[in-house]
Amino acid sequence: MKFVNNAWYVAGWASEFESRLKSITILERNIVAYRTIDGRVVALDDRCPHKFLPLSKGQLVEDQIVCGYHGLTFGGDGVCKRIPGQSNIPTSAKVHAYPTYERHGIVWIWMGEPEHADTADVFDLPQFEDPSWEAHLGEALHLKCNYLSVAENLVDPAHVSWVHPTTLGNAASEDIPVDFEITDKNIIAWRWIRDSPPIGFFQQYGNFDGNVDRWHYYYLHLPCTAVIDFGSVESALQLPEARRHEGCQIYAIHFMTPITENYTIDRWMHIRNTAIDDDQVAAQIDAMFKVAFDEDKAILEAIQAEEERAASPPTLRLAIDKGANVYRKRIDRLIEAESLQAAE
Repeated sequence: MKFVNNAWYVAGWASEFESRLKSITILERNIVAYRTIDGRVVALDDRCPHKFLPLSKGQLVEDQIVCGYHGLTFGGDGVCKRIPGQSNIPTSAKVHAYPTYERHGIVWIWMGEPEHADTADVFDLPQFEDPSWEAHLGEALHLKCNYLSVAENLVDPAHVSWVHPTTLGNAASEDIPVDFEITDKNIIAWRWIRDSPPIGFFQQYGNFDGNVDRWHYYYLHLPCTAVIDFGSVESALQLPEARRHEGCQIYAIHFMTPITENYTIDRWMHIRNTAIDDDQVAAQIDAMFKVAFDEDKAILEAIQAEEERAASPPTLRLAIDKGANVYRKRIDRLIEAESLQAAE
């Protein structure tokens, strides 16, 4: 299985990293990470170049890793600083150091060549720092399936009526067609459901007396970040799409981290413009999302199991697959471009 290397991936929430060695796997690479005394997150290949003992089996001493086999000591830059019993340190005594970046309580890691890492490319939204919005980190969904399937699910409004009938959708959206827009930066799929009853969440927090116009906008940012903008507004207001922020609106954000070919961690969070600074509401939204995402998990893991059993891929393609098809093609192109660059 090949992955896009030259990209920022979420290594974890900031709270997951402390001044102790933490073993993680991303893109099938074992990594040891820790937080330094001054607060930075260091990430290195989790393998001593001497006898290949994982460095995570060693000790963290004053921001340096001491290998648990022969005491070789590595700094945060991956370079060996000490070899007990000899003064000469070979230039090969080093491990790969991954660039990291922390913002909004999220730790990102660059999996490609360090010289190509640009923090300007790290995903961001203006609502993170807008005081009229509340950003809330959620949890991590562990999925026994390929990340491509997870991403496809997150650019697919059509599944909501069937997979999430009590939380994120209802029968009113079953026959509403999906629109698509393909840009240089992302893939967008969306639809509006006009003059229909509000769904579960908005029944509770939207304070709606009657029917609503509601929307789902799915933004897929390559390779592995998805933003779902959904909300509702009273139908009687006839609010245009460009002013939907005046309604009750939530951004559900998914950061997919491919661990192996058939294992993905989906860390999710939300940003909302209602019930600001209300921890109880945040907890209730988390509870609703957990129900919905467990529904996704059951579907995606069942699909993965069948894909592994099948001799050939599915042959049926529908109009609602446009976003997923474009996504797969773009991922293939990115991987091919990296392969060609590496061969030069």
